[in-house]
Amino acid sequence: MRIVLAVLAMMVSLTAVAQTPENGTDYKEGEHYETLAEPVPTSTSDKIEVVEVFAYTCGHCYNFEPLIRAWKKEQKDDVAVVQTPAMWNATMEAYARGFYTAKAMELLDEVHMAVFTAVHQEGKQFRSAEQWADFLETYGADRERVLKTFNSFGITSQVRQADARVRGYKITGTPEMVVDGKYRVSSRMTGSHSEMLRVVDHLVEQIRQGAL
Repeated sequence: MRIVLAVLAMMVSLTAVAQTPENGTDYKEGEHYETLAEPVPTSTSDKIEVVEVFAYTCGHCYNFEPLIRAWKKEQKDDVAVVQTPAMWNATMEAYARGFYTAKAMELLDEVHMAVFTAVHQEGKQFRSAEQWADFLETYGADRERVLKTFNSFGITSQVRQADARVRGYKITGTPEMVVDGKYRVSSRMTGSHSEMLRVVDHLVEQIRQGAL
């Protein structure tokens, strides 16, 4: 009898472990992620879009960057990861303009983490086109082109679109992630950055299987 009870206890224990959030099988809406009342259109109709909303001035985003970099490398071809800067004020808009300027000049992959490091390790600020031009010039960018691009119509349009998306996502802090324009995930709900990524993995798989 004792042996039977021990086996049953072990089976119950194993079942409980298999259903823990860490294994991605028991994530619940309203507890581990939120469903947006009004979905935001995605920019990639043929892929599952995962948006990372970040801010260069955010210390949590700085710590999160190495994690999401490694995570992105593991994604399948049907997943599109999109970075979107948050803008709570005029200072953050300058950082967003710098982000899109670096992207337009095909330097973003090279400088993205370097901007985080400069802000959080070296105390640098990027609140003007001139400061961005000084920085990007060290990576081979033409200074005058940076200044022209920074305030161009194209960058202004991207900044406005990004701001509209973030407002639509109902973002309350950074970093946060939005899956398929419908599901918002934050570390405040999941408890940690690594768990946030596991929830995103779960949602992506559910969408891939047609369960969401």
